[in-house]
Amino acid sequence: MAMERGMAEAARISPPAPIRLVIFDFDGTLSDSGDWFLSVVDQLASRFRFRTVKDGEVEMLRHKSSREVIEYLGISRWKLPFIARHLRNLVGRNAHEIELFPGTPDLLEQLAATGVKIALVTSNAEANARKILGPEHAARIDFYACGSSLFGKAPKFRRVLKKMGITAAHTLAIGDETRDIDAAREVGMRAGSVLWGYASEEVLTALGPDALFRTPQDILEFVAAHR
Repeated sequence: MAMERGMAEAARISPPAPIRLVIFDFDGTLSDSGDWFLSVVDQLASRFRFRTVKDGEVEMLRHKSSREVIEYLGISRWKLPFIARHLRNLVGRNAHEIELFPGTPDLLEQLAATGVKIALVTSNAEANARKILGPEHAARIDFYACGSSLFGKAPKFRRVLKKMGITAAHTLAIGDETRDIDAAREVGMRAGSVLWGYASEEVLTALGPDALFRTPQDILEFVAAHR
């Protein structure tokens, strides 16, 4: 019994496995698509018959989880795949209006230079992500797993791990919403949350991610400290 307690204690205080793979979300994490999305949300609401978002409600919704936002807007779960597909088409036609967050190019360049593998898991389309990233930055992504359903990132995460031959313990998933944390936890990855995207710091902190990132430099420093 004493030996078992000792082994359990050693496992508890042992350092986490080094990070070999970083999986990024795209919209709200690498690309600054928030304002563009707000410009088309009324169109989506009219087409798919859900509640429109008033100007005064945007900040309030940032303090809700992803599932709470869906419920608040009155969106039926069965409509989500159709909304996502339509949204991907809209992005494809308007990708020139969406830019990367400042610091994203340097983040990808410096992260790739460390030897860490980079993957992208997003509900957006791969073609859209590549168009917004541009050829140079898109080439720094080692693996794309795109077109996931709104709450279907966990299977995409598993696919990335299998294809790249890297375990969940050696992986950090980074996003800007509560659903990104949930999916990472489901697969057993470390979860990191950026604070420049959609969800508020308060709602992200409540889920206890492994790291909160205020700047892209924070991501580089976290990965370097866990290499």
